[in-house]
Amino acid sequence: MTGPADPDQARSAVRPDAPDPTPAPVPDPAPGPLRRAFIGLGSNLGDRWAILRRGVDQLREGGDVTAVSPVYETEPVGGPEDQGPFLNVVVQLATADSPHQLLARCRALEEAAHRVRTVRFGPRTLDADVLLVGDLAVDEADLIVPHPRMWERRFVLAPLADLAPELVPVDRLAGAGGNVVRAGRL
Repeated sequence: MTGPADPDQARSAVRPDAPDPTPAPVPDPAPGPLRRAFIGLGSNLGDRWAILRRGVDQLREGGDVTAVSPVYETEPVGGPEDQGPFLNVVVQLATADSPHQLLARCRALEEAAHRVRTVRFGPRTLDADVLLVGDLAVDEADLIVPHPRMWERRFVLAPLADLAPELVPVDRLAGAGGNVVRAGRL
């Protein structure tokens, strides 16, 4: 007998000169071009200042945060009338992340803040939204960029105008809804 007596061993025997059947590791895709992106953060439950600070710090861990707007205290827009005011900031990034990668980062921030979704536009520990990603446009079930309601909301436009005044026409800011008051910096 010249081969293994067990047929399973015969099938698994590898010839010494055969190529390695283990696939080669696939390299990470090359990073895309850096784009100027903006993420909006808001909180009206718990220690709002600490929650926003933690959210910004978590974004900074990505190494691509370039600026953070002042904090604005704002009235809620939509949702239940008995909820408290929000604190809002906009964070600017220079990032190679795709819009969907930014959305995943936003969802991770909300999860870390123990956000619970019960009522649309209701109170929340942290709301994190992808506002703009360079000149990219996305219109999918889970993500729309530019954010579809940002031009209606002063709590987004005021801090965005602090970081990128060239992106927020004065008439759009004046026509946006909601009262905002600058509350300080993180």
